[in-house]
Amino acid sequence: MKRIVMTALAGSLAFACAAQAQEVKQMAFVVNAASDFWKLAEAGVKKAQAELGDGYETQFRYPAQGTAALQNALMDDLVAAGTDAIMISSVDPKTSTDAFNRIAAQIPLFTTDSDAPQSNRIAYLGSSNTDAGVQAGEIAKKALPDGGKCMGFVGFLGADNAVERIAGFRQAVEGTGIELVDVRGDDVDFAKARSNVDDVLAANPEITCMVGFYSYNSPKIYEALQAAGKVGEITVIAFDEDPITLGAVKDGSFAGTVVQQPFEWGYQGMKLMAAYLGGDKSMIPEDGLIIVPTKVIDKDNVEAFEADLKEKIASASS
Repeated sequence: MKRIVMTALAGSLAFACAAQAQEVKQMAFVVNAASDFWKLAEAGVKKAQAELGDGYETQFRYPAQGTAALQNALMDDLVAAGTDAIMISSVDPKTSTDAFNRIAAQIPLFTTDSDAPQSNRIAYLGSSNTDAGVQAGEIAKKALPDGGKCMGFVGFLGADNAVERIAGFRQAVEGTGIELVDVRGDDVDFAKARSNVDDVLAANPEITCMVGFYSYNSPKIYEALQAAGKVGEITVIAFDEDPITLGAVKDGSFAGTVVQQPFEWGYQGMKLMAAYLGGDKSMIPEDGLIIVPTKVIDKDNVEAFEADLKEKIASASS
């Protein structure tokens, strides 16, 4: 099975179809919920727009709520408005296959972040969520050499990115003294995300480790621990690069975080779709998986990572 590990598309990909574009091509990036995590992807889309020029128009869209029904309705609206290609992070791929296939029958459809592999999407561009889960498990093993009982927190329990991260974490800690006891979902309801942690702190004193599988879960863990006076008492493994998360990694309150590259999803995703619309399908692998690697950020490299983030955001606004 062939899989592309993608760090950057060649410059020629960006402009492969420019000569053929006689009219403005409309491309949309649709996310799964209104979370700060997506600001980096939005910055990547803006940078791509600046490089692609007047022949392309990109848009970044948030559904009114993080539900599959509203996502699918948003895609229908985009197609009706003349959008030529869509990249989407699926809220619930298992229940959205028919809706995705309806869109894919009309325009090229790509996925990111959370795949919909049973649909007729062209390709998935994003992280290997299984690999990311394994990396989180490796952080846990390093931080908990004597073992511990962990509780996980996530947005959509049924989303592929959640299922794969959880499976990867369990795979990494198998045979150690570390146990992922359970995972609590919140449906991207930030108040529920916080109350889930509060409930565990009150009812599960045996928990010595917490894993925030979505970007906002770890900041909510930090808030709850701070309110309970337990920052530093419970080992926390995080995902993504929320400023609160990075600050906690920097001061040692969190063991580490597994970061994705959402800026590249937005940037490379727009370039990929532009090329595809122009007839260049050379970057589409046989298995449809274009993997942007994830990274482990700990106290040793967090400052360098923050500097790189600032540079990427600045490049999109310049």
